[in-house]
Amino acid sequence: MNFFEEWVELDLNPVISFSSSGKLLFSNHEAQFLFNRIKQKELFDLTLKYAPKTFGVETTYIDLSIENYTFYAITVKYDNEDEIHMKLYKSAMVKKDSQLTTKNTNITNIFTLVDLAISSKKIKSASKFIKNYDPSIPEFKINAKEFIKTLNLIYDAFDKSEIVTTSVILKIGEYIKIDGKKYSIISVELSSSNSIDLDSFNYEDENASFIVTKLQDKVSIDLPLITK
Repeated sequence: MNFFEEWVELDLNPVISFSSSGKLLFSNHEAQFLFNRIKQKELFDLTLKYAPKTFGVETTYIDLSIENYTFYAITVKYDNEDEIHMKLYKSAMVKKDSQLTTKNTNITNIFTLVDLAISSKKIKSASKFIKNYDPSIPEFKINAKEFIKTLNLIYDAFDKSEIVTTSVILKIGEYIKIDGKKYSIISVELSSSNSIDLDSFNYEDENASFIVTKLQDKVSIDLPLITK
């Protein structure tokens, strides 16, 4: 790997190259995180949307949010009909890691909390609830009161869903940084089997101990895995 290849690989902004048919030719390390959040075809379509009308380079200022990321600009470059290249410019996260707090957290079993919320919701809901848990996840520090309250609000937003799937997973290769220390991420993801309106769900808490992200038909809670 030469200097320029290494420099692109270390860039904190996603850099991606596609073939004319949408096949992935190159992606730097930061882009790999992006592919966990959005389909490759959507990024290819985004590249074509902001491509210059003739050969060359064009930078466009945009306001694009993808889970915990917000992008303020995109540069698209192509010199021939075979390849097209794009770079997204990342602004601050929707909720910066540094804003998270560990106050009022205690070692807790997250599955117990999720089961409690589901059991409560089942009583007054016609939805079918499916659970997808990673049993290897240990107990860790959670603000149980805040977490349950938020989870119940999310389930309320999924009230019209026929099937609600709740996944509790460890995010591979992603971290939350608090007070200069990196922690692995446990994500609680709720998704719907059918299209639902999540406009009614809004969550803001400047003193939160986790990150809440709303996408189409899906909401996730990302928590730092702090075990002691």
